[in-house]
Amino acid sequence: MENIPTKDIAKKLAVLPQVKTISNDITVEALVSYGRYPHLGFRKRLSKADNEIIKWAMEKTGLLALRDRNVMTLSGGERQRAWISMALAQKPNVLILDEPTTYLDISYQIEVLELIKELNQTLGITVIMVLHDINQAARYSNKIYVLKDGQVFRYGHPKKIIDSELLRDVFRIEANIYEDKINHCPYFIPNKII
Repeated sequence: MENIPTKDIAKKLAVLPQVKTISNDITVEALVSYGRYPHLGFRKRLSKADNEIIKWAMEKTGLLALRDRNVMTLSGGERQRAWISMALAQKPNVLILDEPTTYLDISYQIEVLELIKELNQTLGITVIMVLHDINQAARYSNKIYVLKDGQVFRYGHPKKIIDSELLRDVFRIEANIYEDKINHCPYFIPNKII
C-alpha cells in the first residue's frame, strides 16, 4: 500500500472524519467540487465531465437546490449531506465515515443513515462506519465489528452477535433485547449498568 500514490488511493477511497473544517464562506457546490481533485489533470481545472459528476453527487444527496448556499448556513443534516456529497464526487469504491451522526438531532441522524444505506444499495459503494449507537449499527449494518480494549471482541451479522453477553461484557449493561420486525434487526432497551 505504501507504493500506491496518494492520488490513486483517493480515487478509490473517500474518508470523512468526525471533525471537519472549512472556510466560512464556501458554497455547497464548491465543497462538493473538492471531491473531484484526485481526478484532475495537470492543469487542475474541472472539466465538463467533472461538473456533471458534481451535479450528480448533489442530486444524489438532495442538495442541488442548495448548491449556491453557504455550507455554514445549512442545518446539521444538510451540512453532513454536503460532506457526503463531496465524498461521492470522488466516485469511490469505499466510503469510510467516522461517526457520521455525531452532533445531529435524531431526525438528522436517521436522514443521514438512510442516505448512506441508499448509496450502499444503489451504487454498490462499500461503507465502513464508526458508530457508537449499537441500535443504529444493528439497523444500518450488514456486518458489525465490536471492539473492546482496542481488539475485535466479536463480529458478524447484527442478528447473530447482539445478545445479552455482548452487552454485558463490552458495554457493562443489562438490557432487554427485541426484534425490530419492520427493519429486521435486533434492538435493545438498557435496564441498568453493571
